[in-house]
Amino acid sequence: MNFVFVLCAFSLIAVVSAEENNEKYTTKYDNVDVDKILQSDRLLRNYIDCLLGKTQCTKDGQELKNVLTDALKTKCEKCSEIQKKQAIKVITYLLKNKRSWWNEVEAVYDPTHNYRQLYQKEIKEAGLEL
Repeated sequence: MNFVFVLCAFSLIAVVSAEENNEKYTTKYDNVDVDKILQSDRLLRNYIDCLLGKTQCTKDGQELKNVLTDALKTKCEKCSEIQKKQAIKVITYLLKNKRSWWNEVEAVYDPTHNYRQLYQKEIKEAGLEL
């Protein structure tokens, strides 16, 4: 499902960084316990605040922040399958449970809703509303 690509960009957990050759993002954070982060408002909020430039980022948060725009533009073509799956989980959670946090991130990374429009079909197929 292509909606995975937009989810990857906002996953906050599927932390990736571009390798110098730009072929794939690093997979060194693919084993992050996404469920543990989603169960903690404090941890999840720290990732959100990192992306928004409100707080200092952890190493994995900074790597995500560094590639977020590229992941959106390229439909996450450099993401691993694990990163895509983690992204689905995280974004579904945000849209269903932390909508205001999602809106904050979207306001910074997609203020004109270009990506929302790009992924409209996938969003609808996923049963999500933006």
